[in-house]
Amino acid sequence: MKLNPLVTEDSISIWWEKPEAMEGEYRCYIDGKETGRTGRTHFTYTGLAPDTAYTMEIRAEGIAGTATARTLRKKRRLDVTLPPYNAIGDGRTMNTEALQRAFDDCTETDAVYIPRGVFLTGALRMHSHSELYIDDGGVIQGSAESKDYLPRIPSRFEGIEMECYSSVINIGHMDHSSAPDTEDIIIRGKGTIASGGRLLAERIIAEETERLKDYLSENAALVGECEKKETIPGRVRPRLVNISNARNVRISGLTLRDGASWNIHMIYSEDITVDHCTFRSEKVWNGDGWDPDSSERCTLFASEFYTGDDSVAIKSGKNPEGNMIARPTRSIRVFDCLSHSGHGIMIGSEISGGIEDVSFWDNDISSSSNGFEIKGTWKRGGYVRDIRIRDSSSPCVTIHSVPYNNDGVPAPDKPYFSNMSFENLDLSGIRTDNITGEMSQCPIIDIEGFDSGDHAVRGISFSGIRIPDGSKGEMRICNAVDVSIGGIVIG
Repeated sequence: MKLNPLVTEDSISIWWEKPEAMEGEYRCYIDGKETGRTGRTHFTYTGLAPDTAYTMEIRAEGIAGTATARTLRKKRRLDVTLPPYNAIGDGRTMNTEALQRAFDDCTETDAVYIPRGVFLTGALRMHSHSELYIDDGGVIQGSAESKDYLPRIPSRFEGIEMECYSSVINIGHMDHSSAPDTEDIIIRGKGTIASGGRLLAERIIAEETERLKDYLSENAALVGECEKKETIPGRVRPRLVNISNARNVRISGLTLRDGASWNIHMIYSEDITVDHCTFRSEKVWNGDGWDPDSSERCTLFASEFYTGDDSVAIKSGKNPEGNMIARPTRSIRVFDCLSHSGHGIMIGSEISGGIEDVSFWDNDISSSSNGFEIKGTWKRGGYVRDIRIRDSSSPCVTIHSVPYNNDGVPAPDKPYFSNMSFENLDLSGIRTDNITGEMSQCPIIDIEGFDSGDHAVRGISFSGIRIPDGSKGEMRICNAVDVSIGGIVIG
């Protein structure tokens, strides 16, 4: 069993893939001494000495794994409230220049330190080998003014490369033809990173609608193909944290809230880990929590979601541009997460670069509206394959085509959906509306492939499915081949 260590100066967190048919607890050791037990597939050792090597071991019945890791050297704190920065955490004073100076000064032996207080700011940029620590009660609060997120930067939204407003935290420089140019960044603590939320989003959409009024008027048919009339002007909104062409980034322990659109978006990036975070974006349109986009080896665990849209949305580009760039999203792991609201955990609908090797386990999204959903449009092209979802609870599982945001020239081929397994799931058949909170029935399994040639959904298996007493247990399957459903238990 492979253990994956994540280090700070005083802690080591480890995570591992869930073994087959695992029951009971894992015993956790460090340097031969048992320090705790857990029923989850992660554990954090705390109170460690800086710059010290430790050997961790996890044991369970018939299972064991070991890893050695060294904690980071103790870092000098760059307290933003002290000279030469003199930031003021009163929630009213703009601190962009002071905070950015601290980020610019931060070396690999430093950590920018945000103490208790609300530090109002515009867009900030982090560089390689830097760390941000936000203490309990500390808030980096992005403003609700669009001018504070200039300049616009190369980015990607809903699969389209374009210039968007800078985010509150910006890491890397987007270029689909290049390898990562920024690496080794830690953002952690017990505090909060927030943005202007719905108010900022509405202001930017209004300004962009005015700027694009002639274009939108001349392209009424294109606007009609979008999800809503605000879709095109809304694409320039900033994220909360934008990670582009970056490698080895960890975000841990924080509350991440009120992005004007998606909260954490990683594009053309590698080895991104988010853990023990809380996402809040209620009533924010497109308020996704965690969106890996044409990125590899992205891991999310031990996090909670109160989102205005998808808790998780896995993407890889849209229509011919996504097919041309052809950078798939692969090796995605999401486990031990809880959604209190929102749409659920999604793959798509932007899938043109391909999505593969995705594994979810030990997630509770039973309070979501859409559950586990895999989706594309017939124009997307690309593929979704090698997906495994297990040991989780959800309203339903849906694999289908969707009609919205189908604008633009179609790809040369329709999508391929294949090789997916769903094991040991509690499916309620009851969805919770994301806006009203009202509950309604839905099929526990709903599969509809594409209706031409070999584009039917294929190679799908369900086993160990549990549904509650009184559930209709409705299933709808069409345009699908090689689908197996076994072991359904009622009650």
